[in-house]
Amino acid sequence: MDFIDYYKTLGINENATSDDIKKAYRKLARKFHPDLNPNNSEAKSNFQIINEANNVLSDPEKRKKYDQYGKDWQHAEEFEKAKQNQSSGQRSTRTSQNAGDYSDFFDAMFGGASGRGRQVKFRGEDYQASLQLSLLDAYKTHQQTLTVNGKAIRITIPAGIENGQRIRIKGHGGAGINGGPSGDLYITFFISEHKEFKRLGNELFLPVELSLYTAVLGGEIIINTLNGKVKLKVKPETQNGEKIRLKGKGFPIYKKENEFGDLYVTYHIKIPTGLNDKQKELFTELSKL
Repeated sequence: MDFIDYYKTLGINENATSDDIKKAYRKLARKFHPDLNPNNSEAKSNFQIINEANNVLSDPEKRKKYDQYGKDWQHAEEFEKAKQNQSSGQRSTRTSQNAGDYSDFFDAMFGGASGRGRQVKFRGEDYQASLQLSLLDAYKTHQQTLTVNGKAIRITIPAGIENGQRIRIKGHGGAGINGGPSGDLYITFFISEHKEFKRLGNELFLPVELSLYTAVLGGEIIINTLNGKVKLKVKPETQNGEKIRLKGKGFPIYKKENEFGDLYVTYHIKIPTGLNDKQKELFTELSKL
């Protein structure tokens, strides 16, 4: 994969503070968020790179390695270890070697022209990807196929996955160097908002319109859930904004089979309009009682 300048990605310089990084990330994340740019593959790609840059630069340890090693920052510990091994093994014969000279290290890594060095194995680069899901997609366990660097990867997405949740697919990152293990693939999930239901964790919230007559006299209504329709009994004299809980009708609990949160229904009483004279007269009589 091509080298990405994380500082340039966020529009900051190398002396940026943690607050500068946070502000730059939030500004760009709002601009390129998939929810605000539906069906825009370029915005989706930019959002993925912005997340990757923020993930590295907002972590002091990762940032230190990135500043020192650039695109090879994920191999920093291996680099240091290899340098130390080379230094200790050749100190007596190479005392004039400059501490910053990496030639012996790269001889060790790639074998060297003379073949003296022992090849050092390096783990491959980790890849970052994002996947957009609807609320209904996240409601059920299902499979999807991703294409990463021309390779199709079929993954199982468990029901109850959270918005912004990140999972690791082991061994599907970049290839290792000198026979080292492959890196991993990290996928961040973004779940679109639903036009009816609002999700908070494992709980769902649903506004339901109630006629004035049903609210006053009581009755039965049928509402939608993400798992089909449900009949509800409405008690007489139900108040506007009144909330009821439907246990186990909420969102699946991640990786817990057949366990669900609750659904909260909030009643919104609809005031009738377009009344004729007779109806107005009846309401007038009611107001006098």
